[in-house]
Amino acid sequence: MTKVIAINAGSSSLKFQLFEMPEETVITKGLIERIGLNDSVFTISVNGEKQKEVTDIPDHEVAVKLLLDKLTSAGIIKSLDEIDGIGHRVVHGGEVFNDSVVITEETIEKFEELSELAPLHNPANITGIKAFRNVLPEVPAVAVFDTAFHQTMPESSFLYSLPYDYYKDFGIRKYGFHGTSHKYVSQRASEMLGRPLEQLRLISCHLGNGASIAAIEGGRSIDTSMGFTPLAGVTMGTRSGNIDPALIPFIMEKTNQTAEGVLDVLNKRSGMLGVSGFSSDLRDIELQSAEGNERARLALDVFSNRIHKYIGSYAARMNGVDAIIFTAGIGENSDVIRAEVLKGLEFMGIYWDPALNKTRGEEAFINYPHSPVKVMVIPTNEEVMIARDVTRLT
Repeated sequence: MTKVIAINAGSSSLKFQLFEMPEETVITKGLIERIGLNDSVFTISVNGEKQKEVTDIPDHEVAVKLLLDKLTSAGIIKSLDEIDGIGHRVVHGGEVFNDSVVITEETIEKFEELSELAPLHNPANITGIKAFRNVLPEVPAVAVFDTAFHQTMPESSFLYSLPYDYYKDFGIRKYGFHGTSHKYVSQRASEMLGRPLEQLRLISCHLGNGASIAAIEGGRSIDTSMGFTPLAGVTMGTRSGNIDPALIPFIMEKTNQTAEGVLDVLNKRSGMLGVSGFSSDLRDIELQSAEGNERARLALDVFSNRIHKYIGSYAARMNGVDAIIFTAGIGENSDVIRAEVLKGLEFMGIYWDPALNKTRGEEAFINYPHSPVKVMVIPTNEEVMIARDVTRLT
């Protein structure tokens, strides 16, 4: 038995889970927020109870030291020697990494080179990696990439209809994201269905504040909705999803903004927030819609409509589908969105049960028994996928 810690470092946060492997037992988990700001918040589960501490945490290295000190002082582990491996989420692996990799100085240099593809995410991930290397230099560490699972896409899926030199010279192509989540739920779907993954055609809907759809054939991603960046694809909480690119100079001219300003709007002020006018949180929007707010209703319609269309296109792409999977915060918990997305898909052999659709946050089949296409709710678990890859590679 070994202990592995899975880390997801953001620019001002650090999410963690400590596992006993290979049993995949969660020993503890928690979150450090507001790193580098006043009144940082450290939340950790100790003996099943959440403990919360507010203190100033100036940087990620201090956050790591605080976390490791807490693990020992709270008796969660006896000493840091019990930690056998560390797994780090890294958002972008480009075309360099099609699988998780043991972290070395050379790989860190590669991650830094790839930061231009994910300037908001990779630098934060690298900060977390370096912080742990400084505190636990002898413990093997593994990087697990959001993009790696989608490296099986064929050129016909990942290429944009641009001059081919743009791809060869600058790496401009669809990369896709949420790969660790899509991989986990596809494997879990195979187990729940009792069928080999190699025989399945799956459509995975990772629906949270960020959202992406993936077509998974024989266990391999063959297409996905996010693109060169996580801005592309379906409507999201604050991201626009796909738009006509000619809108960018048009909006620049009409609003007297720079290209960077318009991109900021597309990333942070669009999506369901932009359509509803008041919130990016689906729970708020569902509540307002139920009370008759037309803009809230419209936001729900736009969000579900885009997902609905991707399901149809990916079913066509794979010449059929065996199961639709809903995962992540919205996918696991919103019966309203699942119903809107699935409505009218009976022609594809999708027959879903409104009573079963009331499920929230737990594994379930929500289709009628006679439905040729199964509909599944599977809570995602990216952290356990990270821990599995640490165990596999170290």
